Amino acid sequence: MQTLDNYNFAGKKAFVRVDFNVPLDENFNITDDTRMVKALPTLKKILADGGSLIIGSHLGRPKKGPEDKFSLRHIVAHLSELLGTEVKFVDECVGDKVKAAVAALKPGEVLLLENLRFHAEEEGKPRGLAEDASDEEKTAAKKAIKASQKEFTKELADLADVYVNDAFGTAHRAQASTYGVAQYADVVCAGPLMAAEIEALTKAVEEAKHPLVAIVGGSKVSTKLTILNNLAQKVDQLIVGGGIANTFLMAAGYKVGKSLAEADLLDECKKILKTLEEKGATLPLPTDVVVAKEFSETAEHRTCRIEDVQDDEMILDVGPETAQALADILQKAGTIVWNGPVGVFEMEPYSHGTEVMAEAIAKATENGTFSIAGGGDTVAAVGKFGISNRISYISTGGGAFLEFLEGKVLPAIEILEKRAQ
Repeated sequence: MQTLDNYNFAGKKAFVRVDFNVPLDENFNITDDTRMVKALPTLKKILADGGSLIIGSHLGRPKKGPEDKFSLRHIVAHLSELLGTEVKFVDECVGDKVKAAVAALKPGEVLLLENLRFHAEEEGKPRGLAEDASDEEKTAAKKAIKASQKEFTKELADLADVYVNDAFGTAHRAQASTYGVAQYADVVCAGPLMAAEIEALTKAVEEAKHPLVAIVGGSKVSTKLTILNNLAQKVDQLIVGGGIANTFLMAAGYKVGKSLAEADLLDECKKILKTLEEKGATLPLPTDVVVAKEFSETAEHRTCRIEDVQDDEMILDVGPETAQALADILQKAGTIVWNGPVGVFEMEPYSHGTEVMAEAIAKATENGTFSIAGGGDTVAAVGKFGISNRISYISTGGGAFLEFLEGKVLPAIEILEKRAQ
């Protein structure tokens, strides 16, 4: 695919799709600007070339049209500070007001459009349908939104000379600004963040140096079943954590008390275990765990053998023996893919397992292992344990990261590659 490196933006206007879906507090202050910071190389390259920027993004999930709490006006001041230049803002993303603002844009200037999702056309889903709408009404609404989405998409594409997609976090969505614009724009480029994400994930999964160890944590097997099945065919060791581990423990015949688990998915877990066994791979189960009778940081808790979990107890972390065993596996890995903690790391009594594992990943990386971490909880754990600079790559994509691990084709990447042909 074409990247920014081989294009000169001098005198050109670029519509850059970024992922500025950043968290805001109750006073609309940005609490984590990682996604904005990671997009800076793209934005600064275009400005340094002598081009002008038209920036598009979404923020949150507005369902009823414009809402102030989802307005991108809240990030204008900080974006101006990061870029070192004034960022102009227009409270729309299409229409005459936007066209006028774009026409007035000079080389070196920056224009931020309003939240793209204020328009239903961005996601291509009808809004305002009554709950009791008939099938005919639903069909008509879908047909209407698809027609208006096409016009919305073309209008976005016509804003600039070049379309740049640097929003890996939305790469799994075939939306107007992530897929549609790339169909109509004259020149299409992938930003360096998008390119880096693709390169890192490909290196970690498709071109992995073995042993390949994947860590998949989370509350439910059902939400990550496709990932587990896909990774089971590729990895040498598959480490599971949280409620996912509890379900695998049940599948292996252990009692997990009142721990979060999915008894209806035991057969699926057994299939995954069989897949791993047939290819000589392993899924190490906890031998000791930290349990409590309540899901609380202040609850009385204890460490016990996995065989000794009582009916009124819940597993909230792996024990020290298991944590060390996992650390030993990670230290020998050639590649590590990390998605999810092994315990309730947000609560201090149940954070030890994830902390030991995080430190082991960091040390392995320092010794030459390629490591990639992704997903909201994982990135939070990386930050909490202070290893951000000791991981090979931290993905900015939540859903996109997971769908790549599932082996799915990501629409935004697919269209970028198609346009490069």
